[in-house]
Amino acid sequence: MEKGAAYLAARRVPDARIAVELLMSRLLRCGRLDLHLRREVVLSGNLLDAMRRGTLRVAAGEPVQYVLGEVDFRGHLFKVDRRALIPRPETEELVECVLGCEALWAVEGGKPVIMDVGTGSGCMILSLAIERPGSFYAGLDVSGDALALAQENAQAKGLASVVPFLHGELADVVDPGKLDAVISNPPYIATSVYEQLPGMIRDHEPRLALDGGPDGLGIIESIIGDAAIALKPGGHLFLEIGHDQGGRVGAMIEDAGYTDVQVRRDLAGHDRIVHAVIE
Repeated sequence: MEKGAAYLAARRVPDARIAVELLMSRLLRCGRLDLHLRREVVLSGNLLDAMRRGTLRVAAGEPVQYVLGEVDFRGHLFKVDRRALIPRPETEELVECVLGCEALWAVEGGKPVIMDVGTGSGCMILSLAIERPGSFYAGLDVSGDALALAQENAQAKGLASVVPFLHGELADVVDPGKLDAVISNPPYIATSVYEQLPGMIRDHEPRLALDGGPDGLGIIESIIGDAAIALKPGGHLFLEIGHDQGGRVGAMIEDAGYTDVQVRRDLAGHDRIVHAVIE
């Protein structure tokens, strides 16, 4: 591991040590912390070759999550590949915000109808279905490739018959006033910023899931408007946003007729999640 971490660090791979630990823990089928208890384990020829191949792929700029083919999201393993964005820790906080919204779970019957717009790998909506079973969940995306990946994840979690995934825009697939909540991690990076992203992101993850247009707000504005129609009165909107977008997105949401607009910060202290209620 030491050699692998040094090799990646020399090639300026971010979080080189973590990448090596993730590769090794996958090969040995143990947790990262367990690696430190198994430091004397000698890799067999096949395992050593697999470790070398994985390390070379990461060194060439491929995200370690794609090399592994999976990511841990809130303690749940989901398949990931180039068809969808790699889930980030900030998005876990969005799910936590949804789970902590008492008013949402107190709807009549206690089974809210929740739509994940731009579902990608399906990690958010599937995590909700796992952690809060019994409600009505669905995922939506304009990317057929992403939807195929989300459906594979649903199948792997035994949720294929519980969480449907739909293709298209929110306004086209949901009648007015049908949803209790819309959740979304939309593309919110301005095009000029996207073009300056590290190659590990720009060259591997789908641009459709990252590039939010000239100011990064185009898709967000569309979701805000469509959700205002699709939500029931008193319905909830949860959005992940860029670190400098809180004020602008909050104003857009208020202009669209929402109330109780809250901009929440992530663990790094940046604006990250907006929660609002439609009148």
